[in-house]
Amino acid sequence: MAETNDFGTIEWHDLTVDDADRVRDFYQAVVGWTPAPVDMGGYSDYSMMLPDGEVAAGGICHRRGQNAQIPSQWLMYIRVTDLDQSVAACSAAGGKVILGPRNMGEDMRYCVIQDPAGAVCALFWRR
Repeated sequence: MAETNDFGTIEWHDLTVDDADRVRDFYQAVVGWTPAPVDMGGYSDYSMMLPDGEVAAGGICHRRGQNAQIPSQWLMYIRVTDLDQSVAACSAAGGKVILGPRNMGEDMRYCVIQDPAGAVCALFWRR
């Protein structure tokens, strides 16, 4: 994920699908991204690296385990200052929480929300 303290910015994109291996190969062939496996305990998701191999363009994930409820679409992760406050504001403003909040490691949390128009994104907080 990008190293930034700029709240309100889009920090990451990923795509969760039933057949991540097939979609990984598609993006490798079409745009030249190189997959870097991410161990998920029994299977791998992928950070898709730019052609230079140094920077991740986004992720491609299997829809299973903790990702089973995430819709198949490119999902942007927007950095927020307080995830719990943003979740409360989402609900109060007519949106809904689809998934989470959940921990990612010890210093990150996220949730997937839907806005009143039906668009989906993720809110992301990092210590």
